[in-house]
Amino acid sequence: MKKTALIMAGGKGERFWPKSRKSCPKQFLSITGDGKTMIQLTVERILPMVDMEDIYVATNRDYRELVREQLPQLPEENILCEPVGRNTAPCIGLGAAHIARKYPDAVMLVLASDHLIQKPEVFRQDLERACQVAEDGENLVTLGIQPTYPETGYGYICHEKEPAYPEAHAYPVERFVEKPDRETAERYLASGHYLWNSGMFIWKVSTIQAKMAQYMPEAAKGLKIIQDAIGTPEQEAVLDREFRNLPSESVDYGIMEKADHIYTIPGDFGWDDVGSWLAVERIRPADSQGNVLEGNVVAVNTSRSTIQGGKKLIAAVGLENMIVVDTEDAILICSKNHAGEIKKVLEELRNRDCLEYL
Repeated sequence: MKKTALIMAGGKGERFWPKSRKSCPKQFLSITGDGKTMIQLTVERILPMVDMEDIYVATNRDYRELVREQLPQLPEENILCEPVGRNTAPCIGLGAAHIARKYPDAVMLVLASDHLIQKPEVFRQDLERACQVAEDGENLVTLGIQPTYPETGYGYICHEKEPAYPEAHAYPVERFVEKPDRETAERYLASGHYLWNSGMFIWKVSTIQAKMAQYMPEAAKGLKIIQDAIGTPEQEAVLDREFRNLPSESVDYGIMEKADHIYTIPGDFGWDDVGSWLAVERIRPADSQGNVLEGNVVAVNTSRSTIQGGKKLIAAVGLENMIVVDTEDAILICSKNHAGEIKKVLEELRNRDCLEYL
């Protein structure tokens, strides 16, 4: 069966401020130090499975040119620009509408544009297994991540102990659970049948459209109108009118938590959602003091710190467990223990009407 992919690339990446900005969010930045941006790496790792002409990128109109620049081989009509943000369910529905116009049915991989995968070959093997399960009836498949510590910042997938598809290592999903507290996360880890929810999905286009019609009927009606207008002179006008009226809902809440025939494949392919500056120490080599340094940096009596700059000299003395990020117009100085509060800086900037820093 034909394989296609939808890459969701509309996020703001606010926890990576001040490098990630509204004009160029995280997915369009090089985080790994190899010069390739997150979205370029996402496309690169699936090209052995999916032809470039069958890859779609869902983003917003502000980022159309960034997608063109960073993915010049992507057909222009495969850049799907949402008029407004409406969460993941309408985003996925829009991608399914375009794919269904091209292929009556196909397998659809749904991926985020800002995840890091350190073992791409293992990742592709798991995707191939997921495709096999997705092709068998109206199955919805998600890749879960084997937890290595009691993370409280991720949602979890609870699965049954015995696989329904042993060759594919696919387990029936019992339920999806929200981000837990520390004690609950430790219990999940000890149980052995909870996985981190990666937000990566695999299904047939016909399956996800049928599930959307069943569980999100109003959204399905609007998406059908959009699908019928694709390729006509009214395409953009219909998209602009109908998409704005779609409910803002995640695919997890709108469909996955309600549907049956859901399966998960435990993945161990070096996944990181690169959610904040704390991820840098997980993906970049550190010096003997545990520091991850980039740019013109001199560090004295400094340990376990992430310091990023450019040509300007950054002299760090006596720092421990800190994040320092220097850009042309802003400097972030943050304790790692408070990295989750970077969004509050952006809230304050909005309150002060300092929008040029966003």
